[in-house]
Amino acid sequence: MSPSPVVIRSRRVVLPEGERPADVLVQDGRIAAVGAHGSLSAETVTDLGDTALLPGLVDTHVHVNEPGRTEWEGFATATKAAAAGGVTTIIDMPLNSVPPTTTVDGLAAKRKTAEGQAWVDLGFWGGAIPGNVPDLEPLHQAGVFGFKSFLAPSGVDEFPHVEPFDLELALAEQARIGALAIIHAEDPAVLDAAPQTPGVHYRDFLASRPDDAEAAAVSRLLDTARRTGARVHILHVSSAAVLPLLRQARADGVQVTAETCPHYLTLAAEEVPDGDTAFKCCPPIRDEANRDQLWAALAAGEFIAVVSDHSPSTPDLKLLQRYGGSGDFAAAWGGIASLQLGLPAIWTEARRRGHTLTDVVRWMSSGPASLVGLTGSKGAIAVGYDADLVAFDPDADFAVHAEQLHHRNPVTPYAGRTLSGAVRTTWLRGRVVDVAGAPFGQQITRS
Repeated sequence: MSPSPVVIRSRRVVLPEGERPADVLVQDGRIAAVGAHGSLSAETVTDLGDTALLPGLVDTHVHVNEPGRTEWEGFATATKAAAAGGVTTIIDMPLNSVPPTTTVDGLAAKRKTAEGQAWVDLGFWGGAIPGNVPDLEPLHQAGVFGFKSFLAPSGVDEFPHVEPFDLELALAEQARIGALAIIHAEDPAVLDAAPQTPGVHYRDFLASRPDDAEAAAVSRLLDTARRTGARVHILHVSSAAVLPLLRQARADGVQVTAETCPHYLTLAAEEVPDGDTAFKCCPPIRDEANRDQLWAALAAGEFIAVVSDHSPSTPDLKLLQRYGGSGDFAAAWGGIASLQLGLPAIWTEARRRGHTLTDVVRWMSSGPASLVGLTGSKGAIAVGYDADLVAFDPDADFAVHAEQLHHRNPVTPYAGRTLSGAVRTTWLRGRVVDVAGAPFGQQITRS
């Protein structure tokens, strides 16, 4: 039996055309109508008052790490964290799991492991690595959303980076089958030439991953995209040095999009404490002036998405001093854990800079949905879309306590910070998500 229709009402509903008071009618898991505030009726009416109603966030850059490294995260913990943070759809990255998603068998292993464990909807990226070009079309037909490659070492042996020859072959094949290529762009030659100074000083780590590493890799990638006609997406842009390259490529007709992440927009190198390796990620968090340039590009529409790049690990791999580790940035695992905190982190900084909830929804919901072809079902409060919704109190402040997050490991650079904006309720396909209850998220595929 289908659940009865429900009306969710708020004086702050973020719709594609902007924010206004409205009623949203939910029926059979979808949005059946959007009307004026107080105009729709149903047996059950949930009135949020001044609490905002947003479409569920779509996070297209999440490392779940299961199977194989479930002690780092896992489908259950990752999707609980997502739901608690207002994220209703995640797309899982193909590496850090064992096996990686570089073959149809690897995809099948991941799908089987995820069964019955997802509190939100869940899709998968494939991986393009040296030698697996014959696997790309079968994976594409199996429904992956595109293919990730690294231009520099990934940090795990089972997912090697592509050399220029491999990249050319992979992009040519992806152009042929109409797949999206998503790229971690850092140049290994530039990284090798940079000073490598171990120790607790963040400035030394930052010097080891210079802006030129991103710029050189993006330049090479865009040249290859021009030759092959591939559609490419630059992952986790941290350096503003990349922006002029993207502008010129778009002017030349290259099909290129880019994303950035909450940590690049809300944190800065100047504030990273010595030895606090929770801040380590690759590419790195850069300085305040660079952060301002990223915000200007975001406001100008140069990034299609703001996504988490949630890449957690165990505290021992992060070498955290508070757990008895050395605090050595050079040796620590590079990855930021923030899946549950992306929305309040971005809202805290966005509001300070004069942006609106409509902007945040464009960056974190409709934008990433469009990147992966989910427009029409995800990323907006509109008739016919899945009723993936978030009650968000934009004026509520809270202190971040890492041990209270749903992430498997209590490690995040936001620990101890006060953020603005609290998720009160998350609905997935019209049903309230209860992280203490049973999961009912679905696995989704590229249409």
